[in-house]
Amino acid sequence: MKQTLAKLGEKFMLCFVDEGYWKWLVEGFRNSLIITFFAILLGFAFGILLATVRSSYDKNEETLKLRGGPGYWILRLFNAVCKIYITIVRGVPVVVQLMIWYFVILVSQDNGVVVAIVAFGFNSAAYVAEIFRGGIMSVDEGQFEAGRSLGFGYVRTMVNIVIPQAVKTVLPTLLNEVIALLKETSVAGYVGIMDLTKAGDLIRGRTFEAFMPLIAVAIIYLVTVVILTAVFTAVERRLRRSER
Repeated sequence: MKQTLAKLGEKFMLCFVDEGYWKWLVEGFRNSLIITFFAILLGFAFGILLATVRSSYDKNEETLKLRGGPGYWILRLFNAVCKIYITIVRGVPVVVQLMIWYFVILVSQDNGVVVAIVAFGFNSAAYVAEIFRGGIMSVDEGQFEAGRSLGFGYVRTMVNIVIPQAVKTVLPTLLNEVIALLKETSVAGYVGIMDLTKAGDLIRGRTFEAFMPLIAVAIIYLVTVVILTAVFTAVERRLRRSER
């Protein structure tokens, strides 16, 4: 038992302390959090825009078609573009999208973290859009009529009445998307970004020890997800109390 503990202690020192490799884990974890935070902001903003276009078309298609005019065809075009975008993004693996952004679209961008934020943000937007679209479609039609009775236009009704209610409905699913995005950033190392997983892999390559660095990476991800889940659960409970 003592020999086993001694060997584990030696491996721990070798992997993290002796050469200061623990700093790589700190840097990688910081980059993973930065990518996740800003990517989810981008994904939420663009995703809500996509969801608004898609749900507006679904809700008003018949009315606009009967009314005629360019409004129907413009909205139909925007809806088609959104559907194509969502289909492509959801159908292509995120690591392939990341490499396309890094090696093809933003090839002149030196900061890999920025490229990762853009790639993961626009990827997340497609999933957020479908989540929000489902939430918007679930809001009772009477809410739109209530907005019109208050003198609100369609856009103002969406912003002030419908979208806030949709957010409460889809909040648990959105929180799952945040956690999924955090774990998806583990492929950022494919384009040379020092994320948490890449840091663990570099330590493994330098020390020829796989157990310690990979277990450390797994524990860091696990603890982070547990903390995020606890925070999101508390937010969800508070929103439920506010409804009462």
